[in-house]
Amino acid sequence: MSDATFTPSVNQNLRALTDLLGDSFDLIVRELDATGIKACTVSFDGLCDEMKITEAILKPLTAKDAPKTRPGTLFETIRERLFKGTDVKTVYTAVDAARAALGGALVLLAEGEAAALVFSVQGYPRRAVGEPQSEQNEKGSQEGFCDNFKDNVSLLRRRLRTPALATELLTMGETTATPVVLCWLRGRADEAMLAQVRKRLRSAKLDAVLGAGYLRPFLDGRRPSLFKGTGVTERPDTLAAMLTEGRVGIIVDGTPYAVVVPYLFIDHFHTVDDYLSGPFYAFFMRALRVACVVIAATLPGFFVAVCVFHPEIIPADIMFDIAEAESKTPFPLMAEALIIHLIYEVVREAGLRMPVAIGHAVSIVGALVIGDTAVTAGLIGAPMLIVVALTAVCSSVGVRLHETVSLIRFALILIGGLTGLYGVMLFSGLMLTDLCAVAPFGVPYSAPVSPFVGPAQRDTVWRAGWKKLGRSILTVKEMKFE
Repeated sequence: MSDATFTPSVNQNLRALTDLLGDSFDLIVRELDATGIKACTVSFDGLCDEMKITEAILKPLTAKDAPKTRPGTLFETIRERLFKGTDVKTVYTAVDAARAALGGALVLLAEGEAAALVFSVQGYPRRAVGEPQSEQNEKGSQEGFCDNFKDNVSLLRRRLRTPALATELLTMGETTATPVVLCWLRGRADEAMLAQVRKRLRSAKLDAVLGAGYLRPFLDGRRPSLFKGTGVTERPDTLAAMLTEGRVGIIVDGTPYAVVVPYLFIDHFHTVDDYLSGPFYAFFMRALRVACVVIAATLPGFFVAVCVFHPEIIPADIMFDIAEAESKTPFPLMAEALIIHLIYEVVREAGLRMPVAIGHAVSIVGALVIGDTAVTAGLIGAPMLIVVALTAVCSSVGVRLHETVSLIRFALILIGGLTGLYGVMLFSGLMLTDLCAVAPFGVPYSAPVSPFVGPAQRDTVWRAGWKKLGRSILTVKEMKFE
């Protein structure tokens, strides 16, 4: 967009604005006599609330008893006498006015005014607040973020009713001009970390920002890794809890979840229900989630490595049954594991992307084909099917780490089938090293386990009771290393 400064001529200003907005069918230009001054309004059909425009703006401006004004004094009269309680802003360039109109505002131009007034009368359709889809819980709130960033900020403020909650609005994307909101708590978030988040976001030179996923690579850092230093949440209460720990939230318009930085590895195993249940049960469930993620990542590769290179580890009776079942299949064990896990990923992706009405049919067909038919036809051995089923169930428990776990699983199947347990252990050590090497914004991804932070152990896998948790607040900046 060219940067054209407004002049006192309403016709010239309107021409500059419409040149930027183009000849669109939904562009509405209204000419009116506003308190004796020639004026016009510019808005987009469908983005504004027509009732608000008519009742709150057009009627007061065109009323017979409205105070008469001289050219150059209309905007002052509007701000002081007509619209004291209305959100009204002044812009001085056609670019700013065009962006306001594209955001659902009404732009008012008037003769004698080298500026434009912007009225917040947004009324575009949007999805209502609903239940979180990927972070289900039993005892906590049933409200999840929606697609509108203002609604998401209001959901957050309902849970953090403190003046310490700070928000900062950024505009990202040359073409989309997407609103992006930074959220943090003053006094708890590390100022150096906050400045680094701002710097990374402002350095993201993107033409379009249509979701939070566009920004995460800029926040993760430069070093490539399977483990990401940013996380996401659909829940306002989860984001509120993380802000109290000194983290920074990023809310992007059009995205029904918020990005959290820094996000630690242990956070993948925490849920809202953990804090609403007893500490012993919460510890049991967290330990179970950790075990499930380890099983989902390593079990297929470990099974292939043991059966191919180290059969003496398995009891003779069980190994005999496995050998008998696998002898009836046409594929080597490693190829069989790769094929069936690839089919599982295909079925999972189909069930996720297809319409809900036929998603269940995909699951049924996948179960029949992979399960009963494949074993009966002798294409897949029953032991391998058990391993796949257990892996699939455990993957569902650690759904936040599904992308990373899936890649590690396929890599371990290949390594286990080619090198045995020695290769599996070496690759596992490499992945553990990679996990410990990630340090988003100076906070180790493996903290507070490595490096060990004593006070933080009350809320890792073990969760202390609220009588102890509520005594003091531990923030992530206390886990930073210099």
